[in-house]
Amino acid sequence: MRDKSLKSLTSSDKDRLSRIKLMLLDVDGVLTDGKITYNDTGEEIKAFSVKDGLGIRLLMDSGITVGIVTGRRSGALSARCQNLGIDLLYDGIRGSKTSILQQILLELNFSEAETAFVGDDLPDLGVMKQCGLSFTVADAVDEVKDQADFITKRDGGNGAVREICESILQAKDLWYALLENYQDQ
Repeated sequence: MRDKSLKSLTSSDKDRLSRIKLMLLDVDGVLTDGKITYNDTGEEIKAFSVKDGLGIRLLMDSGITVGIVTGRRSGALSARCQNLGIDLLYDGIRGSKTSILQQILLELNFSEAETAFVGDDLPDLGVMKQCGLSFTVADAVDEVKDQADFITKRDGGNGAVREICESILQAKDLWYALLENYQDQ
């Protein structure tokens, strides 16, 4: 079985990563650790990684479109997307995420080959199969790990998305220029 980690990329892997123009993310288990917490008033609370957020911003600032496709809807997610500047938000999806993918590709004029999806559980399998690249987090279910092109070293909600963002930026030869910008500030 081939190594699916982002640390052992072949030249073919780097070429596929460099073509990504659209990255779509699931939320629970990808941008969060998958736990759902409610306060005493029944309000849902989610914790998001700041490192993942910066990775997303770096992708977006580099011209890569980032969007959310998730089955759950929450005020916490809406606030996080607003904070990061993510306008492409499809939440509360019931049924197939693949029809949403096709709608997004049509609206934004991207191809499947230019699209990556990050998922972690069974509802993500169909859309992962249709995208040019599929990623999953270290603590994903086995069926998703088997389907994914790449598996992060980190768990969902704990820097896994940042790991993916850095790999895409490195494949596009943008990472070191971004580092220099931060060092020069």
